[in-house]
Amino acid sequence: MPERQVTEVEGRRLVLSHLDKVLWPATGWTKGQALYYYAQASPHLLPHVRRRPATLLRFPSGVGEEGFFAKNPPPGLPDWVRTMVVDSHEGPKERVTVDDLPTLMALANGYALELHVPQWSADTGAAAHDRLVIDLDPGPGTDITLCCAVALLVRERLAEDGLTAHAKTSGSKGLHLYAALRPSEASAVVGYARALAERLAADHPRYVVSRMAKALRRGKVLVDWSQNTTAKTTAAPYTLRATAVPGVSTPITWAEVEGCTAPDELAFTPEDVLARLAAHGDLLAPLLDEAAELPVAE
Repeated sequence: MPERQVTEVEGRRLVLSHLDKVLWPATGWTKGQALYYYAQASPHLLPHVRRRPATLLRFPSGVGEEGFFAKNPPPGLPDWVRTMVVDSHEGPKERVTVDDLPTLMALANGYALELHVPQWSADTGAAAHDRLVIDLDPGPGTDITLCCAVALLVRERLAEDGLTAHAKTSGSKGLHLYAALRPSEASAVVGYARALAERLAADHPRYVVSRMAKALRRGKVLVDWSQNTTAKTTAAPYTLRATAVPGVSTPITWAEVEGCTAPDELAFTPEDVLARLAAHGDLLAPLLDEAAELPVAE
């Protein structure tokens, strides 16, 4: 594969470089393979990130070396890449929005291996959120199988409140559960998520915790409600993850959640994900169409 390749993507000129560079040393997976994955997954990935200010996790030296989160647009981006201005504690800041395939490819070419987005978009504005997310994070001594058990409890509670839950793996250790909302006040979404987490922790104290303190988390699942705050972002559906073996934050069925007995059953490679997309399409597609009223927190 050439070290440098000039190509055109949807009418945009891109110079792709170092395509043979190994970014995942444990498997020999290269930058070219990462670009190919994103190009193939893009029809399903892009609708979930479009017009949302992205936080990027960049690994210029590859996984296993020091990476860093980048909120500001990386240097060298083409001038046609769209951005938006968001408020931060440091004042207004420019952020990239991953609105199309050329932008996705330009970012990946710049070693942005992971994409993270908030639960709001340019369409709703930061003050209103259109998604609820519950991040299930296994503590020491447990794994994603316990997250699956807790996910069923969360699904039940959400259904009682008129919300439909959809699941995906984090691509690392845990699960993310989403529900589509009619645009709702940010503080109300956070309040609802926190009340839900605290209620589950109170009802199931042996294996659920709603507080992040490490001392509380051994053998339990953290129901992390804080991912709903406006400033925070969550690994996007179909993003690659900088794990030792290339992982993907992968939408899954509730049958897979219910039947999970071992962590490797819900560990998917990029090749696995492309095969799943070919067979089943986007399991998170309903998030793009359905929306429910946010319940009032108890």
